Amino acid sequence: MQVERASNRGVRLRNRSALLTRLFLEGPLTRQDLSRRTGLSQPAVSNVVSDLIDDGIVEEAGALESDGGRPSMMLRVDPGFAVVAGVDVGETRVRVELFDLGLRRLAEHDHPIEPGGTPPEAVAGHILAGLHAVAAGREVLGAGVGVSGIVQQRPEGALVHAQTLGWDAVPLEALLRAGTRVPLHLENGAKTLGQAEMWFGAGRGHRHAVFALLGSGVGASVVTGGTTYRGASSSAGEWGHTTLVYGGRPCRCGSAGCLEAYAGAEAILERYRERSGRPAPGRDEESRLTALAAAAAAGEPAARATLDETADYLGAGVANLVNLFNPELVVLGGWAALALEDVLPRIRASAGRHALRQPFAQARIELGRLGLDAVALGAATLPIARLLTGGGVGPPAV
Repeated sequence: MQVERASNRGVRLRNRSALLTRLFLEGPLTRQDLSRRTGLSQPAVSNVVSDLIDDGIVEEAGALESDGGRPSMMLRVDPGFAVVAGVDVGETRVRVELFDLGLRRLAEHDHPIEPGGTPPEAVAGHILAGLHAVAAGREVLGAGVGVSGIVQQRPEGALVHAQTLGWDAVPLEALLRAGTRVPLHLENGAKTLGQAEMWFGAGRGHRHAVFALLGSGVGASVVTGGTTYRGASSSAGEWGHTTLVYGGRPCRCGSAGCLEAYAGAEAILERYRERSGRPAPGRDEESRLTALAAAAAAGEPAARATLDETADYLGAGVANLVNLFNPELVVLGGWAALALEDVLPRIRASAGRHALRQPFAQARIELGRLGLDAVALGAATLPIARLLTGGGVGPPAV
């Protein structure tokens, strides 16, 4: 009898998870829609939906117009059921954002950091200060943290390996847990960007895609069969540290000729300085790259040559992704990708010259659709994913 009850609970939890996931990603939907899309019977859907409404996680969202008969009621995940935080730990800033379950941004907190080796204890302090600021006394279901480098998940807490930051097996999760009771979920920033674009952006509806994060450095998230590919120790996607030029320019990782040494923002600005004899104007990398793109658009020769060259390098790198992973879609995201929007046609042309014809013909190359918030938004989906998988029975908000 106990086995039977446990089995029934397991089935009910799976049904709750299936219905919640459909409502979150595709809602509002009717009970009939849910039955068709999950394969559950209408009585089963009605029973589970009633429980979810009683629990406060699902709400009715108005009646669907009908040509006759009883109108169907639309359902959705209640945006006010919980709030979640998303953290984008970049090389020049820490951004913390608070969202409701409708992914409406409620608050944000930015803290600039000095590039080139900020101590992990200082970064953890900025994250904790940001979480405190955006929460403002509200209960937070969970916080996702997108960070540069390899995030190694361990039972005692995630470790971060980021050679370009000088971080070697940094116990970032433990540093954060010492200062907050909010449930934490750490992940590589390119992978959180990829999840956001898969759920809400350019990748929606695709099962085989690569999402590139272009900023000070370069990273990627590979999605195959609808699932993020991680590799043996979660380091899959370190695209920026694949060799583009044998014996080429020195890279911050200690190697030479890496794609990042040619297409990362820091490298782009350095090549412009070498070509023009002067730095691009601006207070930080983001503003300087934006100024460089504007100068290129205005026809300034050194700026134009630098961005054209960057597009050619990026195209060759994208071709490697196409040849290796055969994606339907390659999405370029991050603040540096937005600055390079004008050279996207040249990136596509370069990729076409370097990739094999058959897989390239099947792949599209696009800019991300979620803008500067993509990493933080994707990080915020991590606690939401835990909530959906658990059928709405997530960790307690604190």
